[in-house]
Amino acid sequence: MGDAKTPLRRVILGTGGTIAGRASRAGDNVGYVAGQVSAQDLMAAVPPLAGWPLEVEQVAQIDSKDMGFAVWQRLAERVAHHLAREDVAGVVITHGTDTLEETAFFLHTVLRPGKPVVLTCAMRPSTALVPDGPQNLLDAVTVAGDPRARGVLAVCAGGVHAAEHVTKVHSYRVDAFDSGDAGPLGCVEEGVVRWFHAPSAQSQAEVVDARRLEAVMQAGAMPRVAWMTSHADADGTQVRAMLAYGAIHPEAMPHGMVVAGTGNGTLHQALEAALLAAQAQGVQVRRGTRCARGRVVPGAAGALEDTHGLAPAKARIALALELMGL
Repeated sequence: MGDAKTPLRRVILGTGGTIAGRASRAGDNVGYVAGQVSAQDLMAAVPPLAGWPLEVEQVAQIDSKDMGFAVWQRLAERVAHHLAREDVAGVVITHGTDTLEETAFFLHTVLRPGKPVVLTCAMRPSTALVPDGPQNLLDAVTVAGDPRARGVLAVCAGGVHAAEHVTKVHSYRVDAFDSGDAGPLGCVEEGVVRWFHAPSAQSQAEVVDARRLEAVMQAGAMPRVAWMTSHADADGTQVRAMLAYGAIHPEAMPHGMVVAGTGNGTLHQALEAALLAAQAQGVQVRRGTRCARGRVVPGAAGALEDTHGLAPAKARIALALELMGL
């Protein structure tokens, strides 16, 4: 492949996940332990990568269901460090599928990188009869070296997705990710990226947004933002309980709340009343939809601000960063 001859290197940052998982017997695709194989060993298991100008660094080794702000801070710092190097074309992050979309959106919002940062994953552990991780890793490294690639991307099952759109939509299949109405940016075919839409250009002159990164690195924690869903028989018990507990334990008081509404962001009247009361007490509230596709389409001015097209998981991060002044 032509990319193997490029003088610019790509850096692989490992965080664990299913791609690094092991099961006690081959063929067990669900009874495995995530985050058992090092990023170095993952790379060594992909023969086509031999001889490529690559570096590997282990940032974390966790099941991505346990992802949190401390790991995001370390990951953001290491990504920024490597992207600042003139000899690095891009960064690849091996990650679990459960929270991949959240990590991708966090890095996209905080760093706004001009070079490509490509997250990849697997739905089957490394011990599977037919593991999907090796091909995904090879595809991600290919995308990270493509001259048209930029910003934070996700690569899985041959698809290339933008961080702001990608969502996990299936609990088991290897093609578990989708970009909703936006669709994928492209795909990888036999070591070549075929772009359907070019990734958005970054406006700032810096490799990453240094001001936003510095603010994140100085923070001890992200502001607490709760996430709940409206449904039949929903009431405001959860909201009132969080506020009551927070009054006794101020460190647990939510600074914001995101609610996944039904349909076009509609809310059960009892839940809406509780959220309005929370908003009156200074809690920032954002209203999205639990629908897999579409967004809240604003109509008449509502009392609760919508999530501006973000899925609830990403809206929670966006609101937390907004509360940090970013």
